[in-house]
Amino acid sequence: MSVRILALVGSLRAGSHNRQLAEAAVKLAPEGAEVVLYEGLADVPFYNEDIDVEGSVPASAVALREAAGTADALLFFSPEYNGTIPAVLKNAIDWLSRPYGAGALSEKPVAVVGTAFGQFGGVWAQDETRKAVGIAGAKVLEDVKLSIPGSVVRFAETHPADDAEVAAQLTEVIGLIHGQTTAAAA
Repeated sequence: MSVRILALVGSLRAGSHNRQLAEAAVKLAPEGAEVVLYEGLADVPFYNEDIDVEGSVPASAVALREAAGTADALLFFSPEYNGTIPAVLKNAIDWLSRPYGAGALSEKPVAVVGTAFGQFGGVWAQDETRKAVGIAGAKVLEDVKLSIPGSVVRFAETHPADDAEVAAQLTEVIGLIHGQTTAAAA
């Protein structure tokens, strides 16, 4: 079974190490798995229930929901901003959690990985992301984790796809998502 994994990146910066990590995931996806990097999170307005009504939902939010809805699983790439989840990821989770009980995240397998400058690689933000997507109804793959510390130094001159250790770990993560997604579908 081919598995389509939607990648959402919590940093909007063009040179983001988490974006580079997501690009590496696209490149390294093993046979039977396709990782699709979602573009457009910057265009999604902050969640507001007043505009989340039929006929008023912004096109960017509709596109995000459709992309997540057609994916078999999601892979969040989270940096750590002030010890927690970046607003852009939290906003995406808020849009994807609605309508309550039937949002695009409902029962969808989700894994969270990332890299950050600090010595723990963004663990706090990744834990907060797991918590938020779980509350939003996703099936959090708790045993699928990857936190890469020291991103500014580690990836100063090397793209994550060219770092053998990171490439192997990321390939393993995608393989685990693929395996757990196909097992759940069987």
